[in-house]
Amino acid sequence: MQFEDIIAKLREVCGEEVIVDVNEEASPKMITIKPENLLQVSETLYKNESLFFDMLSCITGVDNGPEANTMEVVYNFYSIPFEHALMLKVILPRENPVVSSLVSIWKTADWHERETYDLLGIHFGGHPDLRRLLMPADWEGHPLRKDYKNLEYYRGIKVEY
Repeated sequence: MQFEDIIAKLREVCGEEVIVDVNEEASPKMITIKPENLLQVSETLYKNESLFFDMLSCITGVDNGPEANTMEVVYNFYSIPFEHALMLKVILPRENPVVSSLVSIWKTADWHERETYDLLGIHFGGHPDLRRLLMPADWEGHPLRKDYKNLEYYRGIKVEY
């Protein structure tokens, strides 16, 4: 299946307006959708027999900084039987970055979403156990946010960088 066929199928099932941007220069080729359409699009990518993206290989969070005032979540999907790939992006407001969890569709989303939450503070609504994964449970802040301030002390111990 070609990229154009994937887009056509998503528009057929989810509506013409579901894809807000297409980037054919990205590798793999990428679509951008609104956050409120993530669950519907993801279920279509997984459940539609002609698409069958059975593998969520990566979730990446991006902080575009206070100037842009946005954050992004980028998903990489792959269909093992059909050997096609797709990158999907949602753009979130930086003050309250919330998007639906995909754990109910792909179990691999569990740790990917926890990592993204831990490092960037992006919340995944409906996640069954959204807690820190890499940082201690009582760590303050999210270290990959562009406005993150390094702690001087943690539990009374000077933190040196």
